[in-house]
Amino acid sequence: MLVDRDANVQALFIYFHATPSDSWQLVGASPVSAGRPGEYGHFVTPLGVFEHTPANMDFRSEGTQNENHIRGYGKRDMRIFDLGWAQGERGWGKGGMSQQMRFQIHATDPDRLEPLLGIRHSKGCVRIPASLNTFLDHYGILDTEYAALSDSGKSLWVLKSDRQITPWAGRYIVVVDSERKSRPAWSPAPGAKARAKMPAGADTAD
Repeated sequence: MLVDRDANVQALFIYFHATPSDSWQLVGASPVSAGRPGEYGHFVTPLGVFEHTPANMDFRSEGTQNENHIRGYGKRDMRIFDLGWAQGERGWGKGGMSQQMRFQIHATDPDRLEPLLGIRHSKGCVRIPASLNTFLDHYGILDTEYAALSDSGKSLWVLKSDRQITPWAGRYIVVVDSERKSRPAWSPAPGAKARAKMPAGADTAD
């Protein structure tokens, strides 16, 4: 999985190859929302290669609202892909590297925030659509190590019994910044109608 955190892109791409000698094939892409600097507690989404491993066990959303009536992890039962602690770049004050932040990939409020995917809007995590969350979860796109544990007989409550894990499951998330100077046509930003309905405190959720 590749995430481009550039403000003019804000997109996620899934690539696949069956063997190391095969060329990479693009499976699909989706708009996301990465970290929006400017306020205290907001981190720039970290760059690098991150491994999805049960050492940082995933969990599922309870679908509860925060004080701003926003379901920060999306509707109930959405999976939160936990990538562990990452060195965060402060998005406030003088910037610079700060304390570690908990880096996650997760769904967002389906009614109030999902229409805003495509612009920087989180506190540092990567927000994705509910449909992509379900796809990653059901087919185990990032679940190589989870599947190995499950196959060895270990019970993992976070994995659903009806999942259909792909035999080519992966484990790596790569975050880059393409530093584009303008918005590419293939990555449209949310329209004016969606922006006009931006709820108060929309960026207070992870």
